[in-house]
Amino acid sequence: MYTAAIILLLIISLSLIIIGGTKKKKGWIVSGIILIIFSVLFFWFMGFWGEKLWFGSLNYTGRFWKVWITKTLLFAVLFVIGGLITYLLTGGIPRERRLLRYIAVLFGALVSGFWWYSEWEIWLKFSNRVTTDVVDPVLGMQTGFYLFTYPLLKIAYRYLLFLAIVAAATCILGNIQAEVDTGRSVINTRIKAFNSLFINFGIILIILAIGKYLDRFGLMYSRFGYVTGPGWTDVHIRLPLLTTVSYLTAIAGIVFFIPGIRNGIHFFLWPRKKESAVNAIVSIPVAVAVIWFVLLGIIPVLIQWLKVEPNEITLEHPYIKNNIRFTRIGFHLDEVEEREFQVTDSISQQMFIENKNLFSNIRLWDYRALDDVFKQFQEIRLYYEFHDVDIDRYRFDSLYREVMISAREIQPSNLPAGSQTFVNKRFQYTHGFGAVMTPVNKFTPQGLPDFLIEDIPPVSKYPALQITRPEIYYGELSGRYVIVNSKQKEFDYPSGSNNVYTHYQGDGGVRLSNLWRKIIYGWKFGGTRLLLSGYPTKDSRIMIHRKITERVETLAPFLFYDQDPYVIVAGGKLYWIIDAYTTSKYFPYSEPYISTGKISYSHNTGAQNLYTLESSNLQGKNYLRNAVKVVIDAYSGKTDFYIFDKNDPLIKTYDKMFPGLLKQKAQMPEDIKVHTRYPADMLLVQGLIYAKYHMTDPDVFYNQEDLWVQSTENYYDKVQPVEPYYIMWELPGSYSMEFVLILPFSPKGKQVMIGWIAGMCDDGDYGRFLAYQFPKDKRIVGTQQVETKIDQDPYLSEQLTLWDQRGSKVIRGNVLAIPMDKTLLYVEPIFLRSVTSAFPELRLVVVMQDDNLSYATSFDQALQNLLAESNQGTEIVSSGLPETPSGTNNTRKLILQANSAFENYLDFMQKKQFDKAADALKELQQSLEQLAQNNNSVNEEPNP
Repeated sequence: MYTAAIILLLIISLSLIIIGGTKKKKGWIVSGIILIIFSVLFFWFMGFWGEKLWFGSLNYTGRFWKVWITKTLLFAVLFVIGGLITYLLTGGIPRERRLLRYIAVLFGALVSGFWWYSEWEIWLKFSNRVTTDVVDPVLGMQTGFYLFTYPLLKIAYRYLLFLAIVAAATCILGNIQAEVDTGRSVINTRIKAFNSLFINFGIILIILAIGKYLDRFGLMYSRFGYVTGPGWTDVHIRLPLLTTVSYLTAIAGIVFFIPGIRNGIHFFLWPRKKESAVNAIVSIPVAVAVIWFVLLGIIPVLIQWLKVEPNEITLEHPYIKNNIRFTRIGFHLDEVEEREFQVTDSISQQMFIENKNLFSNIRLWDYRALDDVFKQFQEIRLYYEFHDVDIDRYRFDSLYREVMISAREIQPSNLPAGSQTFVNKRFQYTHGFGAVMTPVNKFTPQGLPDFLIEDIPPVSKYPALQITRPEIYYGELSGRYVIVNSKQKEFDYPSGSNNVYTHYQGDGGVRLSNLWRKIIYGWKFGGTRLLLSGYPTKDSRIMIHRKITERVETLAPFLFYDQDPYVIVAGGKLYWIIDAYTTSKYFPYSEPYISTGKISYSHNTGAQNLYTLESSNLQGKNYLRNAVKVVIDAYSGKTDFYIFDKNDPLIKTYDKMFPGLLKQKAQMPEDIKVHTRYPADMLLVQGLIYAKYHMTDPDVFYNQEDLWVQSTENYYDKVQPVEPYYIMWELPGSYSMEFVLILPFSPKGKQVMIGWIAGMCDDGDYGRFLAYQFPKDKRIVGTQQVETKIDQDPYLSEQLTLWDQRGSKVIRGNVLAIPMDKTLLYVEPIFLRSVTSAFPELRLVVVMQDDNLSYATSFDQALQNLLAESNQGTEIVSSGLPETPSGTNNTRKLILQANSAFENYLDFMQKKQFDKAADALKELQQSLEQLAQNNNSVNEEPNP
């Protein structure tokens, strides 16, 4: 219907224009043009008003009008200014070429309007800028100048240069056309007059002079020297030369306004040539270009080559120091707490007793493997889907536990094609339902998660985890609009062979309270089907921008958002939390973040290079703060922005720009605040910068003596960088467990571990950035060396290879390096996915301390074996862990052999290969008999 209306209006408009032209009736032509303009504005207004209603439904009307009014005023004012500037600069076009001038004026006006319309954020940041305390050491400007003023000046410079070039080109084109028409040189006949052609070239040179002056501030991002920012050549050569060139270029521009001086310079440069306007115009810019090339091109390069490079470490020393300081400030590394981690080779039972809370929270479930298990056992119906698995912590049953959680969202596109109707997708299948949660280290006897929250409706083991409002109308997969509280009941959840239906009871979305709103949203989203549908009532609500990433980007496009939103349970409801960053590429002297990298490592096949791509959305940024936490109610869509870094100058400016949009941290409900965490993207970017900028001594930095790289691990059959991982950890000197994000590092070109960084997540210590370094005179096993140790263990390597060859796939989980007192404990779970199973099962847990490697079918047993080996066979029982006899290599091998034989038996039986099944059963019997003998021998040993 909307398309038909547009076509009809277009036909009527064109008919009026054509008939008016045929009958020479201007009124009809004007009426046709007005009807076209009205139609365009009307349909644009419907889309505009629909967005306004949506912002209003979230109580962010002020934010909507602030941006729209700013854009409109910028467009209108700069439309007039751009048109006026172009009009004045094209005054020299012959009168008979007025049409060309009007076209240029209209072009200049439109470009100006749209140019500044798109730069509304830069303008608002400049208009609401705040002062800063840090001053650059070369030009003495506040960092706030670079964050707020310098970007606007750069845009204004480019804009004016563009207009001047357009005007000059228009003048040249107009004069050339006039010369062709008259057969005489228009330019030469006007050489002694102050015509617009000379004025244009003079203005262009003056604007270029301004640009060169601004380039002085651009030296703060120079890559001419050893580091980013001004080096010796920049400060002592390029800076004064830029100032000189700026003045000379401005003088050259002024010369174009003075005919006598202009002609004198021309005669000096070309004394034998007949004086002409063309030569006069060419001579001065050529002279300026030569000066630029010599002063800004040749001289700095020669001095850098002949003077600086032979004495680089001495001359660049203070400038390297500046770069280190400002880069650490830019990435919030100036407050890092650097410590040395003393490591001992031995472990004791007492050490394990004192850290039993840590062991009860070691993550054995790999999030990728657990996601497959959730999909297999908890999606329940084909229209439900788990997008990813998040890691968090909760207090329940008097415990503080690390858990893994995932939201059960709805995905109607998973329905059979015949069921993907307009009614189903827009009115009936409107929301997901509930979440699943499991401890990070618990398994049932069947190898499945020990669920804390499961099923539909969600069943919680503990009252603190109870979900009373499980509906998910807003989530990571909700990329389509829906209509709720209509005449059509909404599918709520399946119950046996029947379904339970409901009506939405919240205040999310925009009420379709009248026909006008129905027309608006029919135009924006639903088309004729929504407009003509009889299901919506005056109490119905249309929910748009339901995908949470799209939602926050629409509300606050000036922030950068973390790539991993996570769901939480608080007060019986489900919420989403998204970390938001303030960023800039204009922080002075700071090294920009590079998202690509190369890690060299050794593998079975020899030396290898691993090319990485990390947090590419932050490529090129040299300033980063995790300044905001965004909370979205999964039921109502209510979206709140909370300031978590009140000292950040950018967030101060945004708060001034949009009063009421951002709330203070203290306003965040406590039951939500306890789930905020140090974001992985933030720690990763900080870590990759810190890997180089932990070297604060300029001499060490120059020689790159202590460069770090991400540690690596195996996943499936490939090597990948270790990702930041969350653990429950007791900070040295503390007596309580805390939720911490950790990332280990290795020296460049080595596989040992050199140190690790940690971001503290719990409220009392939130935001603390810790960096631990190991003594350089001691070898500390790295994560890739753990993988190598696994590959070199004769029995373990053989078993993993055997599993891979039987149609199954071995999944090696994350290698977790767990700091424990004065040692490191490495834990790696190994999963197996068989061809007959849609989900992986935990088969082995590998633990390692120093060079001692142990493995078993459970973490407790693997730990007991490690303790026994480390204490030369003495029986040790870890407090809080099941009491089991100390293991030996032979016992472990017999257990694994029995387990492998049993799997072979099941596989062969399923394939109806009964002879092979009988052999496997016989092998199983032999292994069990040997195990029984070992057990008897242990029990018969006399007590000492």
